[in-house]
Amino acid sequence: MFERILVCLDGSELAEQILPYATEQALRFNNKLTLLQVVTMPSSVYTASVAGELPQTGDMVTKEIERQEVEARAYLGRVAQSLLKKGIEAECVVRGPLQAGKAIVEYAQDNAIDLICIATHGRSGLGRVVFGSVADSVLRKSGLPILVIKPNETETK
Repeated sequence: MFERILVCLDGSELAEQILPYATEQALRFNNKLTLLQVVTMPSSVYTASVAGELPQTGDMVTKEIERQEVEARAYLGRVAQSLLKKGIEAECVVRGPLQAGKAIVEYAQDNAIDLICIATHGRSGLGRVVFGSVADSVLRKSGLPILVIKPNETETK
């Protein structure tokens, strides 16, 4: 069936709602999971670009990206530890700074992924046009089987 399963996370509770489905798949078929988080360009760079100002460059952007990567590795490590307690091995991968959909598809293609698991944030209308849909991009461009869920809204802690 599926041997290499990619689980896409972004650090949000909404994205984490894919984990029970990926966990069940891994337990049932004795799979190792790959947890992927994509670090994006700092929002201050985009804000400055939209405002017509020169975006931040150099050390400030590099430090922000490095900070995000450290946080992503720590987050994925915590998720992997919780999976290990259930008997599931998980590899942690941080990519970026890239557009999330593109990074997911490239990683899947470069690493012979058989199944991509992802939660959609459920944007529609203008929100989807402005922010795009990572899940939609992955669906259209990967050519792979994809397990997509629309998570239940949860209160933030």
